[in-house]
Amino acid sequence: MKKHIYIYSPSGAVRDKAAFKRGVRRLQTLGYEVEIDADALSSHLRFAGDDATRLAAIHRAAASGADVALISRGGYGLTRILGGIRYKALAKAIDRGTQFVGISDFTALQLAVLTKTGRTTWAGPALCEGFGVGGKSDLLDGHQQVQAPVPDDIMEDCFNDMVIGQGEGTGWRQNREPGQPQDATVRASHATIWGGNLTMLTSLLGTEYFPEIKGGILFFEDVGEHPYRIERMLTQLLHAGVLARQKAILLGQFTEYQLSTHDKGFRLQSVLQWLRTQTKTPVLTNLPFGHVATKVLLPVGAKADLVAEGRDVMLVWGHHHHHH
Repeated sequence: MKKHIYIYSPSGAVRDKAAFKRGVRRLQTLGYEVEIDADALSSHLRFAGDDATRLAAIHRAAASGADVALISRGGYGLTRILGGIRYKALAKAIDRGTQFVGISDFTALQLAVLTKTGRTTWAGPALCEGFGVGGKSDLLDGHQQVQAPVPDDIMEDCFNDMVIGQGEGTGWRQNREPGQPQDATVRASHATIWGGNLTMLTSLLGTEYFPEIKGGILFFEDVGEHPYRIERMLTQLLHAGVLARQKAILLGQFTEYQLSTHDKGFRLQSVLQWLRTQTKTPVLTNLPFGHVATKVLLPVGAKADLVAEGRDVMLVWGHHHHHH
């Protein structure tokens, strides 16, 4: 039996139809049966259909019986429909074995599902940015073929492992940092993994969709956000007491921002150094997750054990049973 993937669009409209098609073909090449939601390519303003259309798509994904419900892309659109989602239907789908996977704007749905149902979803690729990369290969001086980019093999391996229930953890090396003791040990056990896109997470603070998690492992990534904006969001979480309640903070990849002469040396490293002076919670770096090709899949809501020794980090969740 081929594993069944349901593609739907709960957020922004798909503008790159070629990437969408490439993504579908890639999943088929990997041996999956792909079902495309009737409104996956719908468009209304900047959204993949109006609010009612996108809500219906989420509920069809939940009713699909698929092994994986994968978003086509992020963008913006989930926060404004969180009040219309039938969370019991999503919980039932997850209990029946459907894994919900996505990134970016999808963080809003993931945190809402965790808050309302306690169920686990997966932070991972979206169809277009994860599986639809590539395009036409270029010809150099008329004859030499240059390979078009292909989906990242680590990301695909992690995705395949998740689908067959073998995704049990991940390991990575932290960034080398001047002035940081290289032999520090950090441990956290039976801690809830949660987080996602920093902007989306911060936008839910103070709402009924923000999980009240104590002793968790909180991870962040973001794209196109200047370091001062990242610091401003972290300040909000800090002042709200969220950071102090965690056992560890994992910083993923922060990409595609532009520094200016006005910064006078203020950069992401400055934010990291500042953050470490503000919280006793250990801050670990270089988690392979974010708007980058090489990313792992992380179970949002699952219990995990974390061990960091020097620059080496292991995060393991497979031995905790995450089905209810």
